[in-house]
Amino acid sequence: MTRALPERFNFAQHLLETNSSRAGKIAYIDDAGRLTYGELAERVRRCAAALGALGVRREERVLLLMHDTCDWPVVFLGALYAGVVPVAVNTLLTAADYAYMLEHSRAQAAFVSAPLAATLQAAMGQAAHEVKTVVVARGQAACGALDFEQLLARQAPLSAPVATGADEPGFWLYSSGSTGRPKGTVHTHANLYWTAELYGKPVLGLREDDLCFSAAKLFFAYGLGNALTFPLSVGASVLLMAERPTPDAVFKRWVEHKPTVFFGAPTGYAGMLASPNLPAREQVRLRLCSSAGEALPREIGERFTRHFGCEVIDGIGSTEMLHIFISNRPGDVRYGTSGKPVHGYRAELRDEHGRVIDGANVVGDLYIDGPSAALMYWGNRAKSRETFQGAWTRTGDKYYRDDDGYYVYAGRSDDMLKVSGQYVSPFEVEATLMEHPAVLEAAVIGVADADGLTRPKAFIVLKDPRQAGDALAEELKQFVKQRLAPHKYPRFVEFLPELPKTATGKIQRFRLREREAAK
Repeated sequence: MTRALPERFNFAQHLLETNSSRAGKIAYIDDAGRLTYGELAERVRRCAAALGALGVRREERVLLLMHDTCDWPVVFLGALYAGVVPVAVNTLLTAADYAYMLEHSRAQAAFVSAPLAATLQAAMGQAAHEVKTVVVARGQAACGALDFEQLLARQAPLSAPVATGADEPGFWLYSSGSTGRPKGTVHTHANLYWTAELYGKPVLGLREDDLCFSAAKLFFAYGLGNALTFPLSVGASVLLMAERPTPDAVFKRWVEHKPTVFFGAPTGYAGMLASPNLPAREQVRLRLCSSAGEALPREIGERFTRHFGCEVIDGIGSTEMLHIFISNRPGDVRYGTSGKPVHGYRAELRDEHGRVIDGANVVGDLYIDGPSAALMYWGNRAKSRETFQGAWTRTGDKYYRDDDGYYVYAGRSDDMLKVSGQYVSPFEVEATLMEHPAVLEAAVIGVADADGLTRPKAFIVLKDPRQAGDALAEELKQFVKQRLAPHKYPRFVEFLPELPKTATGKIQRFRLREREAAK
């Protein structure tokens, strides 16, 4: 059981008080400079005061469309401190996406990084909702917009936080859209606290002397924990990167800044291992790595550990639960599994009739009960009722427990295939394909054969595209057939230059299904 928080709880206040004795210690390092914990506290309080001066009231929303710089946590925590609700959004979307989010959230103000200001301006032109104030960071403020630094400089730090409730709306995150239009997921102040207390501290074992570096951006639920909630809860330092997390960009920071803890996603680990510029073990100082977003293939985890001598702690989390709730542990890593439930969370597997599955090696729908569950999807009662069912959250993932109690990913509920009357996990086939030395990435969907029966089709990205051809396609089919049950091998293979993905790196299999339907 988790202990109860006080009825009044402000997470920003909690972090600032936790680090009140670390005023001179580095909290954040970005491409432009550094921010100590003392400077962070002052800027957070100035930002909170600025929101009040702009006329943004308690519980109203502000859009946070910013790159990963030292300004991001200032705005996010400043809003929480003021009782205002930050809506953190993906920086890689289109003006039409932001127009939808502005209307949906009814944001009263928007904080934007200068390189994204033109896209936001276009979105505001499309949206029916009027944003009262735009604040631009790290660049020239356009006509009518305010400069972030000037805005902070005009304000005295807010002396005390707004007395928010632990269970009142604290912030929103939009779901990544891997299965369609994003949903505004409403989280509380307490939810941030619980992810740190139940996962960041006891499972990852983050320490004050760590330098944390997350390839997953702060707007992503995974990245928010990695680069804000967890490190700031233990007084660690954080390395931020505004640019895209390409292998070379990550390597540069590994070698120059020597982070001790790295947070990535399976796609990123695969790309790094395939890069000719992969650093040698002695060039880095990694003591621990984390993976989430999609299940980490066994082969990728094992290769990474062989090269760097560092475990990759794979787990599963979700925007709806805010962070990871089933995980491997340092010293207890079983690659190819997501590990076991995190203390404080309960997991159930249910069959298609909703009955709990008690046995091992039976695929079921994964449900989670834990204190970090979101309140709702804003303005979407039907989807909220479908996902948040009493104490339980329906994850939309298929899993089974192996004989030792480790949870093994079997795909998304809407991605599972039924071939010859038996369930086939796309992920299992993809993970097997990725064991082939020629394969960089793979995605599997179901397509109808000449008889109208569902058969697996594999879309393959090769390490060397010049190898593509019928001979390799046949070789890959036989490769899978020799390793999995015969009904699981892909009957069709198509080579692509890249796979469709969300901005956070999740493969969009529904895009591949749409592509096939269009044929």
